[in-house]
Amino acid sequence: MTRLPFAAWLRHDLFRYFAASVLALLADLGTLSACLRLLHFSLGWSASIGFAVGALVAYLLSIRWVFRQRAFADAPAVEFLAFVGIGITGLGITQLLLWLGVVKLHLLPELVKLAAAVVTFVFNYLVRKTLLFAASQGALLTS
Repeated sequence: MTRLPFAAWLRHDLFRYFAASVLALLADLGTLSACLRLLHFSLGWSASIGFAVGALVAYLLSIRWVFRQRAFADAPAVEFLAFVGIGITGLGITQLLLWLGVVKLHLLPELVKLAAAVVTFVFNYLVRKTLLFAASQGALLTS
């Protein structure tokens, strides 16, 4: 098995997607905290605004830095809505895994959340890369 040198890993879109996800999470968390503590918004509103800001950061980093090809570059609204829809599906997967792990299997919520985060990260990356950031999908809009 050939090992990639560290510099090659830094150029790989999986590493860049991971870094973008961390930055998006920080934006989400920072927005949530600012909305709660500075603006005194409710938890629900704060979480929703944080999710939206995090999704926007993840999307912008994905189209500008992470991925080199965009299947729907000519339709950015469609691309963004699909990007967010995939993220919401990932959130649903997280919720399902938390319910199964905590409610049905009586596992520690934190451990289940960590496992769910890995599953969701892989799901989001693979689906977004396959559907949104592959050159061959562009024909879907023109047909």
